[in-house]
Amino acid sequence: MRVKIIILNTVALMLLSAFSLKAQDAKSADFSLQSAIDYAIKHNATYLNAELDVKMAVFKNKEIISIGLPQINGSADVKDYFEIPTSLLPGQIFGAPAGTFIPVKFGTQYQAIAGLSASQLIFNSDYIVGLKAAKELRILSEKNLARTKIETITTITKAYYTALITKERLKILDANIVRLKKMFDGARVMNKNGFVEKIDVDRLELAYNNLVTEREKIGRFVGVSETLLKFQMGYDVKQPINLTDEFKAEQLQDIDLLADLKVNYESRQEYSLLESQLKLNSIELKRYKFQYLPSLAAYASYNQQAQRTKFDFTDGTKKWYPIGIFGATLNVPIFNGGQKYYKIQQAKINIVKTGNSINQMKSVIEMEITSSSVAYKNAYTSMLVQKKNVDLAKNIYETTQKKYEAGVGANLDVVTAEAALRESETNYLSAVYDLIMAKIDLDKALGNIK
Repeated sequence: MRVKIIILNTVALMLLSAFSLKAQDAKSADFSLQSAIDYAIKHNATYLNAELDVKMAVFKNKEIISIGLPQINGSADVKDYFEIPTSLLPGQIFGAPAGTFIPVKFGTQYQAIAGLSASQLIFNSDYIVGLKAAKELRILSEKNLARTKIETITTITKAYYTALITKERLKILDANIVRLKKMFDGARVMNKNGFVEKIDVDRLELAYNNLVTEREKIGRFVGVSETLLKFQMGYDVKQPINLTDEFKAEQLQDIDLLADLKVNYESRQEYSLLESQLKLNSIELKRYKFQYLPSLAAYASYNQQAQRTKFDFTDGTKKWYPIGIFGATLNVPIFNGGQKYYKIQQAKINIVKTGNSINQMKSVIEMEITSSSVAYKNAYTSMLVQKKNVDLAKNIYETTQKKYEAGVGANLDVVTAEAALRESETNYLSAVYDLIMAKIDLDKALGNIK
């Protein structure tokens, strides 16, 4: 009995632990904007693939380096001539008439050869240029990783604030619903006592129902915006999430459009990538030019050969005969129909095209900085106006409500003031959202996001 009690207690503890762990899993994970970005850097598939591209470029560089190292190979070959090859010897050697041949067989049925061979590249223009190209490709992959990181940060930041502002709008709607519900309940009581007409109650009920419906729509959109954020982060979309940061538009400062916004092209990864592409184009041109140069390689091999009438190559009493050789191969290009010349011309055109793309990118960066700074200025001005409108709408609503409660105001005025307040609050949140998005775009255009 005592053993059974111990077993039951143990099982109960295990079940409680399992339920406890499951309950912990169901809790919302807290994420600030920075922690959401850090999580995305570790789990976003696009960024992870960019990291793998960097590793692949490193291995590619080492692969090309290894081409210039000594190449050593071992080989073994065993032959069984179940029909030994026949050779024809002139008949006159053996006293036969001239013009006749005598068939003879030379060699043994079993032959084997084993040995080592080595080669060393001494000079090859493709190898020299390939080393430079591999190094530049690695740098290019690192720059692409940096660009992907910027895109990831930008995407996460926008998705985070979209979800954050949507939840803030939901809070405002909840507050409006509570406020309107209180008025609606009070109006029904006053209507029963004969102090308020039925139409006044209907107006409040209509406004209340519309507000509840809008709240349901925004509530669903909150889920969509959070799902989008989790997807961009690489987070399990089925797991709940809690955003801990708060947006404060007051922290964003105005900018002077007349101020000299310094343009640093190198701070933009798109420009830096084009510079790397231009270097690769130059390396390609050099490779085609170097193809007119000869290539030189040295080689050596050493083998042991055995011939047997029986398959007994492991017999240590029988000899193996050595074969050794040293050599070098020199290849000198003489004429290939003009292929190198035409490749050189194509490489020169690619350099010009990349140069044009670099000049165009400069114009694009300047245009983006100008347009994003104007958008930020307009968004900031709009945010200030909408903030002032919220204060005005609150004053109007509070004054109208006091008049209505004192019996000197109309119910319709209260409903109208409440709708105006709700609209001004929505407009303010939209203006704040536009301001945050404009700030992100401006920082990206200036190359401030790293």
